[in-house]
Amino acid sequence: MNKILSKRLRLSIIIILVLLVLTGCMPGDGSYSLKKPANFLSGIWHGWIAPISLIFSIGKNNIRIYESINTGFWYDFGFYVAIISGFGGLSLSRKNRKGD
Repeated sequence: MNKILSKRLRLSIIIILVLLVLTGCMPGDGSYSLKKPANFLSGIWHGWIAPISLIFSIGKNNIRIYESINTGFWYDFGFYVAIISGFGGLSLSRKNRKGD
């Protein structure tokens, strides 16, 4: 029983740390300004964490899925690449099971 508790504690700590890391740079959190707008890499990150941003935006008005203060095309391109590769890639990697 002690091993089960230890595994659950480690799993809980890992989940909490992952959530903290994922929510560290959410769109709309005020970390971007006109002098330092969100760039291509920020777009990729915001695309990857879009589902988490959507959930957090329900409770907080300043959190959004998409950062409005950005560099333009390159941010949009990074965001789009992350959305397509993150969600579309999952469905493309599944095997088609017609015989089952």
